[in-house]
Amino acid sequence: MTRLLWISWFVLTIAGATTLFIALPGDSTASSLSTVFLPGQTTHGHHQIEMKCAACHLPDGGVTDQSCIDCHGGELKLSRDTHPASKFHDPTKAPLLLKIDAQNCLSCHVEHEEELTHPMGVTVPEDYCYHCHEDVAKDRPSHAGLAFNSCANAGCHNYHDNRALYENFLRKHAGEANVLDEPRNPLRRVQQWLASAPASSRSPLTAEQSNAPAEHTTAELTAAWADSAHAAAAVNCSGCHNADKNSSAGDSWVAVPDHQSCAGCHDGQVDSFLVGRHGMRLAAGLSPMTPELARLPMHGDAAHRQLDCSACHDPHQPDMALAAFDACISCHDDSHSRSYADSSHHTLWQQELSGQGAPGSGVSCATCHMPRDEDGHVQHNQNDNLRPAEKMARTVCMNCHGLQFTLDALADPQLKDNCYSGPATMKVRSLDMVKDWFESRKRR
Repeated sequence: MTRLLWISWFVLTIAGATTLFIALPGDSTASSLSTVFLPGQTTHGHHQIEMKCAACHLPDGGVTDQSCIDCHGGELKLSRDTHPASKFHDPTKAPLLLKIDAQNCLSCHVEHEEELTHPMGVTVPEDYCYHCHEDVAKDRPSHAGLAFNSCANAGCHNYHDNRALYENFLRKHAGEANVLDEPRNPLRRVQQWLASAPASSRSPLTAEQSNAPAEHTTAELTAAWADSAHAAAAVNCSGCHNADKNSSAGDSWVAVPDHQSCAGCHDGQVDSFLVGRHGMRLAAGLSPMTPELARLPMHGDAAHRQLDCSACHDPHQPDMALAAFDACISCHDDSHSRSYADSSHHTLWQQELSGQGAPGSGVSCATCHMPRDEDGHVQHNQNDNLRPAEKMARTVCMNCHGLQFTLDALADPQLKDNCYSGPATMKVRSLDMVKDWFESRKRR
């Protein structure tokens, strides 16, 4: 009997050790068994990389602010962070630090604590603003009687980024029409180039000039490439398929280029793609994201599709229309995505594609979730302007709509679900409050 117990103990120990060895995440791949060792559910923003513990944790298991800054530092700089840690280095702020240690990211954002997690990954009680701003109603009578947890309501305040909410901005855009006189989105860079560069100055490549070895191409692929923006910009097959860009054949030919190949010409797009949810697993050294890993509803037949550049962009015939809507809807199956086809935005998009609408007048999925700057560069971090929703105001909505209309729509959860098909059912008071505030100062 004793011998049987020892044998059982030995077998179970070996089995447990083997399971642990398989489950612990390595440098480039990780087993789903690793979830057994998570102390709690990871937030929506980080769950895709939860198998790469080293993405956040030090070897001893701790987490420092630098782990957060490595990923979010660039965004905080662009947002002109209104509560940077440096603000609280001032000795006069010491009494505030006794209430909440605003010098550390982990004071407000802690992972694996799902029972404490509020929207935006905040894990402190919802009244955290009140601890430092409890006397705000003395200077701002308009704030008297407001609930202590309403500061971060849509259209009010955001702890880090108030670019669409600060007083002078609200005042400047008060009274704007619901729809602007010339609603237009910035044209993509390639659209700007095609519109501005004289045809005589371009040197497009033809199908006969393709330098792909015969064994690696077909007449159909060559014809598609010759009709693409790549050929129009004189980018030959070897530009993507060869490790040696100056060679057209040989051992350096890469049959299926990855995102690093795209980065040779599109480094800004690839960099932003890698910090968004579509590409963050690749940046962490994990396998590509697949829809089955998402927490939003996705189409079942897309479950195992690997998300890299070619998942949305046909590499031989880059089609911006395909990437802007069809590629999105082929994976996403939530109510917001499904409702887009019945929205006025989709109608505008169809009109632009057919030539009935002016360039830039259409609104696709990418228009809102991958906005363009004035130079036509496309932001490929599709999560950059999602949370809080007000971040979308300046980068997207106000290209076509007034600020009041914009904030009302972004604050309406029903409109979000039906993809903004219809008028807002609520009004954000921020613009009226700012107007009253400036008038009261003038009277004084």
